[in-house]
Amino acid sequence: MRFLSLSTIVTVALPSSLTPAYGFSPPPSASSAFIVQPSSFTAAATTRKLSTSSSTAPLLMASTAPLHDESLSPGITAIDNALGELSPLFASLRTTPFFRLYSCDMLASCEYLPQELFECYTESCEIYPVDDDEVPLDIKERDFNQHQFELDGWARWDMPSEDYYDTAQFPEDYTGYDGAEIWKFIHDRIGFHEDPMLVKDEYDADCWKADFNKAVSGLHAMVSAQVVRGMIEKLQDLGDLDPESYQWTDPLVEYERRLGAGGETPEAVENMYFTMMLLLSGVKAARERLLQDCDSGSMMGDDAEAIETVRAILTHPLLDDPNIDAASRRLKDHALQDTNNLWEARMRTRDLMRIMNCVQCNKCRFHGKISTLGLSTALQLTLGNQGTGCDVAKIKRVELAALVTTMGKFASGIELCYEMQTL
Repeated sequence: MRFLSLSTIVTVALPSSLTPAYGFSPPPSASSAFIVQPSSFTAAATTRKLSTSSSTAPLLMASTAPLHDESLSPGITAIDNALGELSPLFASLRTTPFFRLYSCDMLASCEYLPQELFECYTESCEIYPVDDDEVPLDIKERDFNQHQFELDGWARWDMPSEDYYDTAQFPEDYTGYDGAEIWKFIHDRIGFHEDPMLVKDEYDADCWKADFNKAVSGLHAMVSAQVVRGMIEKLQDLGDLDPESYQWTDPLVEYERRLGAGGETPEAVENMYFTMMLLLSGVKAARERLLQDCDSGSMMGDDAEAIETVRAILTHPLLDDPNIDAASRRLKDHALQDTNNLWEARMRTRDLMRIMNCVQCNKCRFHGKISTLGLSTALQLTLGNQGTGCDVAKIKRVELAALVTTMGKFASGIELCYEMQTL
């Protein structure tokens, strides 16, 4: 995926039918939280056949691009059918301290790129720590007690401090920040390219390195979807966007460029589903641990409503649908053929986390770190060190929180793609 400069930006009036899908942000009411209502998630509408005789590859409900890996189709259908029920639960979960509070180092230096000090063009780039008394003591103690890490492990979170930041107070947003340089480094340097198989097929070659590339591309696609959603919401709030502060002002143009079938990465939406499947499989692997934390009171305390929400997510039939395991099964099968080199995957996820310190928009850095940790945790649960998974008891509070939070981010990103197909 590459960022291309836009020679022209066309400003369009958004149709009145396109209203914000709140994703992780608490909706004003349960009935108006999402554009795509549960009744619209039908299996028959999810995968379609191209009408032309040149191809019979199924199409995505969320994209006009044909599937490159058709084995993902049943899992994609399962996700599409379930999001109408799951998305409001993710939105509700956003209000709970366990899933919204993260101690994050916002002052860490960039170790990968020479950078000049950049002042974000808009105030929306900035975030501030919450008051100390807003962070439950058990979360502070748990994060501190779980600060140790394996030197050769997967991505590691920042050392805990007194500074906690709140995803509900500072949700995903379109800030005007241009992260092209960061994504170029991620795809060119952290992604895998040296294998001849990857030259022919970067995302679907018969090796785990292609699976890694596909998962990272899916992460990028989710972020792009959040950017487009943020543009839509800002246009509805402000009426227009000042080109002096916002480089991109047309969400339709940006959607086609970033996520469209004719855009920079035609497989972007498919890759987002692939990564969503990895996250779902990760949550499934950690389900008993999460349920135990609910029962013990270490996750939600005595908040009965929050406990019910978590249980509704963890017991949802989607997690037990074998079709969602297509991505993790593919990754694991490939990894077991090359266990001696899985250290490279762990090293690259650590690099993926640290490159987020080069993001010069604090809100973007904060959410980028959470999303990267969520993906890393899913990979850790799927592969461990030898391709057979890991001991879920060793997964930390912040990793569990990021895993579930990131799954919600992907749900919101996929819904944005549904909405754009209606225009």
